[in-house]
Amino acid sequence: MSAVKKSKTYHFNKDWEEEFFFCMVKDKCICVICRASVAIPKRGNLERHHKTVHKNYQKDFPPQSELRKRKLSDFISCLKKEQPMFTRPAKQSKAATILAKHKKPFEDGSVVKEAFIEAGETLFGNFKNKTEIMSAIRELQLSRPTVTRRIEVMSQDIADKLKHDIMECTYFSLQFDESTDMTDTAQLCIFIRIVFNDMSAKEEFLTIIPLKGKTRGEDIYEVFFNFVKNYDIPIYKLVCITTDGAPAMTGNKNGFVALCRANEEFPSFFSFHCIIYQQVLCSKVLNTEEIMGIATKIVNSIRARSLQRRLFQLQLEDRESAEHTDLILHTDVRWLSRGKFLQRFQELLPEITASTSKATL
Repeated sequence: MSAVKKSKTYHFNKDWEEEFFFCMVKDKCICVICRASVAIPKRGNLERHHKTVHKNYQKDFPPQSELRKRKLSDFISCLKKEQPMFTRPAKQSKAATILAKHKKPFEDGSVVKEAFIEAGETLFGNFKNKTEIMSAIRELQLSRPTVTRRIEVMSQDIADKLKHDIMECTYFSLQFDESTDMTDTAQLCIFIRIVFNDMSAKEEFLTIIPLKGKTRGEDIYEVFFNFVKNYDIPIYKLVCITTDGAPAMTGNKNGFVALCRANEEFPSFFSFHCIIYQQVLCSKVLNTEEIMGIATKIVNSIRARSLQRRLFQLQLEDRESAEHTDLILHTDVRWLSRGKFLQRFQELLPEITASTSKATL
């Protein structure tokens, strides 16, 4: 058998900086004169570039002369000054994400910058590098157009990463929710769960599509199918669709799921109603009256008496690690309130036991 040929590794020699005016910048061999880069940092490539493109430097700046060393030093310092011009905006752009994270208007960035400058004059008054700090604050770009542009770039980057994950995944499932917003516009929200080859899963918000006309099953199907075509979604990886119980979604003939099954481009997939409905049905079937009766009676005994409730709240405030400040009541109207009620009851069980024991004494 023939031996496997090993690829040769080339290492940059520090002496080549002065000899050929090249230096290494982030694993790239770059000419400090013209900023050109070579694919492989070996002596022949550097020498060929220097003698071909910058042949006059051998005469103007003789080798091993002080003039050549000073010229090299000037080129390297100029290159180092250019690098922060690209890295600094990337760090400053993080300030723009604060407005989006807290759901604040983008025009508030100018107010934040002005307040920061005013506070900086006092906070950094005794600092030796106050001038540099204040200069860095004034260079922050937080105007509304700048913040908007940066948010749009980040949004596009997130969309590209999600599309890459969809293309690389093994299977995915979709969750649909159609509801009307405050402006009476029907919105179709689509969530996606992605499964990769290593069995790792990832859940993301895929898109939201406005339904300007009717919200029939064929309307929802048409909007979704156009979205799949426009964004090149690999629909053959679909394994499951979960919807709510609306007739437009679950109709046998003209429902959204039925129309998807009728399309030959869709694979064979499972379909479910919203998982919340399943949990509600499960809670109705399970016989928890004995547990709910005792827990409800204890909670009502604390909540019904004003003094008892105030003392219980003071007891929770004295406990520094307590996450809750009061008990919650149970109602059959709200979905899943039984689970939340029992969870809060279980988390505060030590305090409830101490409170009831004091009350009996």
